[in-house]
Amino acid sequence: MSVGHCHPRVLAAVRAQQERLQHTTTIYLHPEVALYASELAAKLPPGLDTLYFVNSGTEANDLALLMARAYTGAYDVLALRHAYHGGGGAPYGATAHATWRHAVPAGDGIRHVLCPDAYRGAFGGDGARYAADLGEAIATSTPGRVAAFIHESILGVGGAIPLADGFLAPAYASVRAAGGVCVADEVQTGFGRTGSHYWGFEAHGVVPDMVTMAKGIGNGLPLGAVATTREIAAALATRLHFNTFGGNPVCAAGGRAVLAAVEADGCQENARRVGGMVETGLRELAVKHSIIGDVRGAGLMLGVDFVSDRGTKNAAPAEAAAVMEALKDAGILIGKGGLAGNVLRVKPPMCWSEGDAAFFLEAFGGALKAL
Repeated sequence: MSVGHCHPRVLAAVRAQQERLQHTTTIYLHPEVALYASELAAKLPPGLDTLYFVNSGTEANDLALLMARAYTGAYDVLALRHAYHGGGGAPYGATAHATWRHAVPAGDGIRHVLCPDAYRGAFGGDGARYAADLGEAIATSTPGRVAAFIHESILGVGGAIPLADGFLAPAYASVRAAGGVCVADEVQTGFGRTGSHYWGFEAHGVVPDMVTMAKGIGNGLPLGAVATTREIAAALATRLHFNTFGGNPVCAAGGRAVLAAVEADGCQENARRVGGMVETGLRELAVKHSIIGDVRGAGLMLGVDFVSDRGTKNAAPAEAAAVMEALKDAGILIGKGGLAGNVLRVKPPMCWSEGDAAFFLEAFGGALKAL
């Protein structure tokens, strides 16, 4: 959630549109959809002014990869190990987690490269070396031309893994030199959640060719979007494209209200301030409890990596699960991620107050003591 459950501005917008016109498809141009596209484009870097609306992050990433392949005429797609991009279609193949993959055909044309993970990665925090590995993958695992590189700005399901500094810019350069486009998956990091920036990719000084978004974009409504340039989008116009519910007027009205509420309520600044408080508190708990190997993330997208030994960094999933259950009993719901399920993911609504944060930290500390 971005602005909190049952936000009055969002509820009012959805109710008003529901009573006026509940459903139309992308066959018919509805003003609510056009207005929403305009307002959303204004939040993006110049040039990313063409929007396609869908129902979920999986659909957004699937459409982005389809568009990339149509535009470039290439097929191979680069993705990061530990990434999560969706539960179906091309994003299912781009997802690099055995725990999320069934034994079915998936991943045709997907080339997974090293995750630039400063804590557990092969090259530590040396982003340039990870970028060089990506360049080598293009030279050795593809025909030398690629369709796209898709990435999260902070890997969510992978365990709240920030991209190592110095990785993204040279990686983008290598992909573009091979004819590909760069797709930033902002499903979990967008709309100010990282605190320092509205979009996660902005922290790395890059401008992607496509941005995908979902989850927080609708504050609980089934809504996702792909933003790209008109030149890239034109490739999709060579064939028919249709989505029955994508960009319907009710979700568009809700999406517009979410944008307005994020701005009016100061959600980005709140994520920075309250997220900083939570991160500081978690780091203080890590000093006292060796079960915590790492605290990482940005704003209100944080991860706590549980280890049985800080030297070996061996995962401690049972202990992480015990803390997660204790927090649930205290009335706090958090997520769990990482390949071993040992990273607790803290991603509350961005309206979290300092009081909420203090309550969370007290409960977290109590759960750690109970271990």
